[in-house]
Amino acid sequence: MTDAHGDAAGANPAAEPTEDELLEAAAGGEQSFDPDGVDDAGEIDVAALLAERDEFRDTLLRVKAEFDNHRKRVARDDIEKREQAGAVLAEKLLVVLDACDAAIAHGSTDVEPIAKMLGELLEREGLEWVMPAGEPFDPNQHEAVMHEPGDGGDPVVLETLRIGYRWKGRVLRPAMVKVQG
Repeated sequence: MTDAHGDAAGANPAAEPTEDELLEAAAGGEQSFDPDGVDDAGEIDVAALLAERDEFRDTLLRVKAEFDNHRKRVARDDIEKREQAGAVLAEKLLVVLDACDAAIAHGSTDVEPIAKMLGELLEREGLEWVMPAGEPFDPNQHEAVMHEPGDGGDPVVLETLRIGYRWKGRVLRPAMVKVQG
């Protein structure tokens, strides 16, 4: 295919720009980049080069800050997921602790060493027992299943009916209690 000058299309790189190219340039589509910072008169535009350098530096610093924030967020999320996984496992093992406690309450001494080892292991990892007898009632930590009338003051836990558990400060299972007040 030939153009109006008889040259093969695209064969002459110094040829006049087409109408489409002119329209695209007028719309701001393509921008020329002067790698040497030399204008048409052959002089170096230092101010333009410094402005361009500052713009690139600002972009770099912004991207670096975004990346650092992303890295920190991912690290926090990773720690949180590991703690949640540990809490899920501990919550599943509470059934075993309850079974051991029930066996010991019925006079079976064979399970005491197992219960002690499991309890100590979980305690080292972050398990806390909630046995609030004598403490003020806290609905975030305790589940009141029995109530006795009191003197009208703040409710107080009289008896722990089932031990509660916290994992690294978060309630896994509230203590089942008898409350007065």
